[in-house]
Amino acid sequence: MPIASAGERFRSFDVDAFEVPGGREENWRFTPLRRLKGLHDGSAAFEAVAPVTVTETAGVTVQKVGRDDARIGEGGVPFDRVAAAAWSAFGEATLVTLDGEPEPVTVVVEGPGEGATAAGHLHIRTTPHTRATVVVEHRGSGVLADNTEVVLADGSQLTLVVTEEWNDDAVHVGSEHFSIGRDATLRATTVQLGGDLVRVSSTVGYAGPGGDAELLGLGFADAGQHLEQRLLVDHSVPNCKSNVLYKNALQSDSRDSAHVVWIGDVLIRAAAENTETFEFNRNLVLTEHARADSVPNLEIETGEIVSAGHASATGRFDDEQLFYLRSRGIPEDQARRLVVRGFFGEVLNKITLPELRERLEAAVEAELALTGA
Repeated sequence: MPIASAGERFRSFDVDAFEVPGGREENWRFTPLRRLKGLHDGSAAFEAVAPVTVTETAGVTVQKVGRDDARIGEGGVPFDRVAAAAWSAFGEATLVTLDGEPEPVTVVVEGPGEGATAAGHLHIRTTPHTRATVVVEHRGSGVLADNTEVVLADGSQLTLVVTEEWNDDAVHVGSEHFSIGRDATLRATTVQLGGDLVRVSSTVGYAGPGGDAELLGLGFADAGQHLEQRLLVDHSVPNCKSNVLYKNALQSDSRDSAHVVWIGDVLIRAAAENTETFEFNRNLVLTEHARADSVPNLEIETGEIVSAGHASATGRFDDEQLFYLRSRGIPEDQARRLVVRGFFGEVLNKITLPELRERLEAAVEAELALTGA
């Protein structure tokens, strides 16, 4: 039975509490289930391991813990069958604690290898008033289902960049659980570039008033790729903010379609007075045989808010921009590249680590070169 409100979404650590999706459910209707390698129906054998390595510096503590550790689960409870399956199957979680003002931390998650399947769990937490930057890089081959928890203590500030730079064969179904403490700030950027199928579902919850979340995303899908970004920002306490901006580009050919999906849910509960929120998704279709699905949803249960809004737009190149650039003597192929760079610039420019930003800009350039756009 479809749920009437995002606030009624079912959650459980027990995989058997979820029905096996058939593809008609709202949560799964855009996802090609046959490409999930059995993650959704229980046929996947989590026989492999996805290694996780973390750069350790002063103010950074890394531990390997079991699911019986009291801190595991503080970020949130699984909200779909794959997330619950990953919770039940992971061997040990990587728990990263940030304290003070450490140097930027890099976490590398490697796929289990071609033909192998793994479950994983990453938990990132801060102490009160910490200021930190974390980069989580996903690389390699294979099939991975995992949960990522981010728990921000009161007054802390975290800048988080998550990249999906998988090999062409990889399948990644991930769930992100964000818990934002009183007067804490999250600045999170997600970049989806590689993989055969990547589906990441994110939930933001506020543990106290004064929380502030900025969620930025960038995706670039080529022929045959399926990139899916789903999020729920759950405003349940007063005086909190959220700002969501996701941008996708997609290009394909006559044989294999490229597909991007963006689902953006924002829920403002009755108790969440003085909320300020906005979400926006833009999709740029570069070629024929490409499809973008965008569904923004805004649910408001109180009239005592500062502001709330949402928007979505999908289209092709701006002919006026192309005409202007070509009239200045710039060849059409270069003009198209400049338009795409400008399209993604609003997101990439928010990445404050120069080397990472330059590497991702180069990766976008490489994607553009595949079709000569």
